[in-house]
Amino acid sequence: MIVVGFFIFSSASLGVLARDEVKFSNVAFNQIFYGLFFGSIACLIFARIDYHVWKKYSFVFLIGSIILTLLVFIPGIGIEHGGAKRWIDLKFISFQPAEFLKIAFVAYFAAWLSGIKGKVATVSWGLLPFGIFVGILGAILLAQPDTDTFAVIVFAALSMYIVAGAKWKHVMTIFLAGLAIIAILIFTRPYIKQRIQVMLDPSANNKTSGYQLNQSLIAVGSGQVWGRGFGQSIQKFRYLPEPVGDSVFAVAAEEFGFVGAFIIIALFIMFGLEGLKIASGSSDQFGRLLALGIVIMIVSQAFVNIGGMIGVLPLTGIPLPFVSHGGTALFITLVEVGIIMNISRNNKK
Repeated sequence: MIVVGFFIFSSASLGVLARDEVKFSNVAFNQIFYGLFFGSIACLIFARIDYHVWKKYSFVFLIGSIILTLLVFIPGIGIEHGGAKRWIDLKFISFQPAEFLKIAFVAYFAAWLSGIKGKVATVSWGLLPFGIFVGILGAILLAQPDTDTFAVIVFAALSMYIVAGAKWKHVMTIFLAGLAIIAILIFTRPYIKQRIQVMLDPSANNKTSGYQLNQSLIAVGSGQVWGRGFGQSIQKFRYLPEPVGDSVFAVAAEEFGFVGAFIIIALFIMFGLEGLKIASGSSDQFGRLLALGIVIMIVSQAFVNIGGMIGVLPLTGIPLPFVSHGGTALFITLVEVGIIMNISRNNKK
């Protein structure tokens, strides 16, 4: 997946090069140096570090990640882009602290659920803490706003909660509360309502709010069965916004066609199935829940991105794991893979 992602990113980045050589240099350097190089080293290191360390220090890591994420609201430190405050600028590097928050929350929630054991089915130890934990993260991420990252965390948390032994009536309560929150967000945040309208009728605003989805659909359709060929995408040069970001799947589908798009989706499915197999084979509940949470986060993020690019889900700005530009995102994803590998190593002992 790393190799496939690197080749797709390399081709998609030509679109950035054609528009802005300086930006291309920064994008390529961050992806290769911070993401791929340091990420691969971190993956190998964390594959050898006992995953129980995450349980021991999960609370400290979570608090540190929350503080780091809150720094985006401080002028001079946080960067605003496209109306969202999601990045921290340290002059020599900028990064998205929410990436650290995702893994920190999953580690802490896995530690919490494995610690309370049979009490997870109760309201006071299961349902109420779930609401509090998710509510705190929601308050931070929705203020940025970063609805997409929050949704991915909720998917992972709910999956972990169910596997840990939650009562189905509590799960239904969470589901209904989630629908109510979505309805509130639709009416209070115009951009969310706009995304849903674009998904339902992409042609209605094809030059404004629906522009990205329409250009993405053109790219995907132009790929036909076998694609235009590596590096031959037309849409990435002048039409697709963020060809190395959330639109990178559209570039891949244009160049490698239906067959290439199918292979990418199949790789994520295989990754998910192998991750779930490792989770189910874990000797302790913490390892099982930690692996599950990580796998659900990565796979759900992938399908939220892909679904947005082909118009079956509302369009989001969330990156495609292993492929999209984002040195921090790739680095953290490879750290997460290293953790899963360590759980797998322990399963075999």
